[in-house]
Amino acid sequence: MPLEIVRNDITKIPVDAVVNSAHPTPYVGGGVDRAIHVAAGPELIAERQKIGDIATGEAFLTPGFRLPAKYVIHTVGPVWQDGKHDERRLLARCYHNSLQLAAENGCASVAFPLISAGVFGCPAEIAIATAVQAIREFLADHEMTVYLVVFGGDAFRISGSLFRNVQNYLDENYVEKRQKEEYEGDEPDLRRRQALRAARADYDEEAFCEVAEEAAASPPRCQKRMRKKDRAAIAMPTLLGNVICGAPADAKQKKRSLSDLLDEVDDTFSEALIRLIDAKGKSDPEIYKRANVDRKHFSKIRNNPAYQPSKATALALAIALELNLDETKDFIGRAGYAISHSNKADIIVEYFIEREEYDIFTINETLFAFGQACLG
Repeated sequence: MPLEIVRNDITKIPVDAVVNSAHPTPYVGGGVDRAIHVAAGPELIAERQKIGDIATGEAFLTPGFRLPAKYVIHTVGPVWQDGKHDERRLLARCYHNSLQLAAENGCASVAFPLISAGVFGCPAEIAIATAVQAIREFLADHEMTVYLVVFGGDAFRISGSLFRNVQNYLDENYVEKRQKEEYEGDEPDLRRRQALRAARADYDEEAFCEVAEEAAASPPRCQKRMRKKDRAAIAMPTLLGNVICGAPADAKQKKRSLSDLLDEVDDTFSEALIRLIDAKGKSDPEIYKRANVDRKHFSKIRNNPAYQPSKATALALAIALELNLDETKDFIGRAGYAISHSNKADIIVEYFIEREEYDIFTINETLFAFGQACLG
């Protein structure tokens, strides 16, 4: 993914360039600055001394020496005072100038720390928001993989109100859902779903017909649980198709061949993606950039009808297409995935979709804050 938030030691990431939150004078400071100099070896401070003083927001490049990175980009972040001394603009310049320098030197991958979030005193919430905004603006016009590296557990925070809202949503939909499934398993809809699964796993026509007839009278949300692709894959009789689609059930209908059923298989994920991009009137770059998916990966998905994306990629593309929750479930279902209320990441994504908030970067910041993997 073009922008990935990771918890790691920045000195150990194999990228073309690591960015050092440097001291303004040719002196080794604390935190990230010291860690990078220790890992790179004494040659780095010698090169840093050739640069001299660095003004706030500016960036300079040196070799990486003993680091796994080819280059070190030294930039000086602002010391936080009160937010009224141009701190945000200067902090954004650190990211912009560092990325521009990396691009000019042919770098395809760059790792950043949260500049100014340590000893320089910038609140973590502001540091992350400024970093993500500056990086996303750059990635809108460039192809590059950028890592935002968080080392300590307290170094990353999202807006307090957003965190509380998502936490409340998780409490309502994750904990209660698990308790309901564990302690109220005799609920009629759950029994019907369990019976349908059992019938699929160990197919017996008479038993299955009884289950299917009961499911035909169940709420529409239950009827839609099985898609045509599932039916084709297990060669079920047409009866199941009628039940799930809400048509009258007939246990005596004639069985159809597997080839007949395969003719009914829905579009693959890739085919559905192409259709939806056209229907939304979007371009491919618009979608893959909004999905935080790199161009090469997107090209593989688009050009191979049988391509199987990861769930994170499938959800990211659903976000980029601004699909509602039902559309998202159908779309990722074509790749064999579902949204589950026993999965915290799924519930967080659902939270944003239900509110029609489709900013992949905000969603990823929130996922990371809750210890979940990012989308893209």
